[in-house]
Amino acid sequence: MKIALLGYGKMGKAIEALAPERGHEVVVTIDDEDDWMDKLDDLRDCDVAIEFSTPATVVGNIMRCFDMDMPIVVGTTGWYDQLESVAHDCQQRGQSLFVASNFSIGMNIMFELNRRLAQMMNGYDDYQVEITETHHIHKLDAPSGTAITLANDIIDELDRKDEWQLRKTITEQGTTEAHRRLKKDVVPIIAIRQGEVPGVHEVVYDSDIDTLTLRHSAKSRKGLALGALLAAEFLEDKKGYFTMKDLLS
Repeated sequence: MKIALLGYGKMGKAIEALAPERGHEVVVTIDDEDDWMDKLDDLRDCDVAIEFSTPATVVGNIMRCFDMDMPIVVGTTGWYDQLESVAHDCQQRGQSLFVASNFSIGMNIMFELNRRLAQMMNGYDDYQVEITETHHIHKLDAPSGTAITLANDIIDELDRKDEWQLRKTITEQGTTEAHRRLKKDVVPIIAIRQGEVPGVHEVVYDSDIDTLTLRHSAKSRKGLALGALLAAEFLEDKKGYFTMKDLLS
């Protein structure tokens, strides 16, 4: 496949490095508004776009791909309040969109374990659940899209939880308290930003007797890059809105 990278940060570079191993070629990189104008001819020659930009630019990038009739894989998070509308637009226009909060195969296994554990915890009210996510200092959104997915899955499966809230954000500059008093029906999330951490997510169930922890730690961005390329391959000759559940099934 000929690939267009929309966003040329750390993830874009990781995808570019891995693509040749799977027989693909990154033909063009788009990193700002000027690139859209200057590289338009190269962009039209691509088979698929892979998007890792910013929450502020992602929806515009998706719509531009729809206008060009180009399938797009989106890994940017922090825009999911618009996802339902964008997915509907994709279906109405007969386009191809693949969205994931995390492309790691291991993380998606953890999603399944998280849902199953939440179901089991319906019988054990003494356990309080909390999510902690740690990422590099360059990540723009907090909490991470992956943490939100984990929290929403817990809310779907654990009867005593109705919503999630960002409890606090910890950075090298200090701690920002988001919510000082949390209701019992809330899943609290702690976001930590430090160094160049690729991504660590923990779901912790704590009681007076013991603590149970589900933990996924990414060793590098290679697993995410591979998942994004697998998603791009999956989209070939498909129309509609897809997620990692479709790919893994």
